[in-house]
Amino acid sequence: MARSLIGGLVDADMAAGSISVSDPGTGVCEALHSDFGIHHAGSNGELLAGCDLVVMAVKPQQMKTVVSELAGQFQNKLLVSIAAGVLSNDLLAWTKQPDTAIVRCMPNTPALLKCGATGLFANHYVTEQQRQQAESVLAAVGDAAWVDSESQLDAITALSGSGPAYFFLLIESMIDAAQQMNLPKDLATRFAIQTALGAANMAQSSNLEPAQLRENVTSPAGTTEAALNSFSAANLSKIVQHAMQAAEHRAVELGIELGDKANG
Repeated sequence: MARSLIGGLVDADMAAGSISVSDPGTGVCEALHSDFGIHHAGSNGELLAGCDLVVMAVKPQQMKTVVSELAGQFQNKLLVSIAAGVLSNDLLAWTKQPDTAIVRCMPNTPALLKCGATGLFANHYVTEQQRQQAESVLAAVGDAAWVDSESQLDAITALSGSGPAYFFLLIESMIDAAQQMNLPKDLATRFAIQTALGAANMAQSSNLEPAQLRENVTSPAGTTEAALNSFSAANLSKIVQHAMQAAEHRAVELGIELGDKANG
């Protein structure tokens, strides 16, 4: 994700020299410096001292260690976390500064192609200027939008964070069904993906609601209606609702678990 963010920012004409990176694996930093011309900081402390916004692109289980090592050094800094499940109050506690400005983000994997969807939440100490800074960073890899409460990031997780997997599953199922209808796998794969891409582009570019676009494709007593009736009989809408509720519930659990383990 760090590589995607850096690439997006450079493509958006941010000066490469204004971006610094630090990583225990020197090979990672050297590759990023070679590819984008960014600065390679010698340590996390050196990086933090020279910036006003720091993106913590580390695994959730590593977050407490990384932030705690920098405790007391976040004065006038904006901490942006893209670690799933790590709550802003836990981050605040680990900084050892009661007024640290923190933005917590929930991106998704299409950000790797600059087609991401990222939800952002800011704690009370984030200024308007800092909000704009954080949004510009995440907008470099796709769409970015603010939520009013941190709990809404759990819903964002269920919608867009986990959402790509739902579409991959549908594509996979369509490929399998087409193969059972004697289409070769390569053609089934190609057309299933193209159909998903085309439908997404139509939904994004049209002023019509998805429901209306669906109705426009559906002729009375036609093939699409037959398929949709089968989906309805299987209660597809309720299945999707239950699946997303399960994802949201697990997101809540992860926030509790990660905080308990780190603070225990």
